[in-house]
Parts: sequence; structure tokens; C-alpha cells
Amino acid sequence: MTAQDWLQLLGGLAGGVGSVWLVTKLFDAMTVSVDDKQVALVTVFGRFVGKLSRPGLHVVPSKLLPWVQVLHVSKARDFRSYKGIHVNDSRGTTMLVDLWVELHLIDSVKSQFAVTDWNKALESVVAHAALSILGKSDFQQVLQDRQELGERLRADIAREAERWGLSIDSAFIQQIELLPEVASELSNAIAARLERATAEIEATGRLEVAQLEADTTREVATLVAEARAQYPLAIGQALTALKRSPEVLSAWHELFELSQLRPGRTVAFRGFEGTQALRSADAAMLQAVPEPATNPDAPHLPR
Repeated sequence: MTAQDWLQLLGGLAGGVGSVWLVTKLFDAMTVSVDDKQVALVTVFGRFVGKLSRPGLHVVPSKLLPWVQVLHVSKARDFRSYKGIHVNDSRGTTMLVDLWVELHLIDSVKSQFAVTDWNKALESVVAHAALSILGKSDFQQVLQDRQELGERLRADIAREAERWGLSIDSAFIQQIELLPEVASELSNAIAARLERATAEIEATGRLEVAQLEADTTREVATLVAEARAQYPLAIGQALTALKRSPEVLSAWHELFELSQLRPGRTVAFRGFEGTQALRSADAAMLQAVPEPATNPDAPHLPR
């Protein structure tokens, strides 16, 4: 092959490659690829003229024109985290609230053309909702009712976001903090409240103990009085039983009279111990050893 043939061959190859490249570029410039989680919006001079929502490859010849633009908008579920929102509760306590919002687009046209920047607009709406809803509760209620307050935030934000083609799936309070000086004041207030509650509990406990002691003393006194009242009845019953044995009753009266002569002396029976133990009845009949008398004429009394 001559040099001219080689030149013609190279020129043909270059022309073919260039043609393929040109066709490829032309094809890319005229087509729009849309996946299942996207929507393509076609605009002319910035104005919306069409929407491509079916997944696949779409041919748009007008895309070759420089004033025609195609915007890809995601329909996937997304989230936004808003940190450090300053909120004053119903008592004036300043809180730093972090909110978590989950959302997705339901109207891509509104999200792009109904508002200039829906991200900034949504941030403003979230801050306003936090101030209006959380500001009506105190700090303790916000901590206890986080789930309920999150649902109220979601409903309030969803009403505004719907105008921009957004659907708010959920919203909840992620974290709550206090300013350092506010946290210190709150800790001091809680400590004082605990100290006051402790003092009240101790005072109540002392009063209850004193009341319990008084009630116990009264019950014991009542029981002792009742027991003392039963003593004469028991003595009467015993004497009634002794009347059935006149001899035993007479001996008891004699012993009682002798015991009254010397109240400081104790009348006792002897002979209950030892190998030659006596029965109770026999020992009771023994005579007491007389006490030595200084006066011969004085009567002998038992010990």
C-alpha cells in the first residue's frame, strides 16, 4: 500500500471514530436518564414545561438548546437535623433543643418552583414550631412528654411544608440541654427542694413516732388497769374455791392475820428440799421457830 492509501485509511478511521463520538455526544445531549427514585423537570428559560417521572431513558430533542435545562429531583426519604434551637419554656428557662425531622417529596414541581429554597424555609418553620409548642411547657414537662411534643411538632410543621410539596414523616426531640448558668441555678434549686423535702419527712417521722409512743403508752396503761382490775376478781374466785375446804380457808385466815402482825416479815414454809421432803400440805402445818424475845412476857411470833 502506498502512502496515499495509508492516509486515506487513517482518515477513514478518524472520521469513523469522530462520527461515533459525535453521535454519542448527540445522543447524550438529547436523552434524559431517570431512575426509580428521581423525577426530571424540564424548564425553558427557567420556567417549568414538563416532568419525566417514569424510570428509564427519555429522548428530549429540545435539550440541545442552551435555554432548556433538566433538573433531577430526588424522591427518596431524607432527614434534616436542626441543632441548638434556643427555646424559653413557660417559666423562662432557656433550653437548647436539637430536633430531628424525616421527610420526602410528594410534589417535585412545588418543591422547586413554589418556594425559592425550601431547606431554608423548612428551617424557619421548624424553629417557629419549636418556639410556639415547647414554649408553652416547662422544662420538666418537655423531658417527660418528648414523644407527644414531637408528634405535635410534626403536625405543625407538616401543615406548612405541604405547600412546598414536602411530606413530614416524623419529628422528634433529639436532645435537650441547658445553658451552663441555667443548669447551675436549676441544680441549686433542686438541692434546696430536696433539703426542704428531707426536713419535712424527718419532722413528719418524729411526729408519727411520738404519736405511736403515746398510743402505745395509752394501750399499755389500759391493759395494766384491766389486769389490776382482774386481780380482786381472781382473789375472790380463789376465796370462793377455798370455802369448799373450811379447814384450808381457816388456815389461810390464820396465816394472813399472823403476816399482818409483822408486815416486814415473810411467812414461808420449810421442808420442800432434801431427801426427806415433805408434802406441801404437811409443810404448811409446821410451826415456825419462835424468835428470841427480850421480854419474857412478850408473845412469840412466827418469822
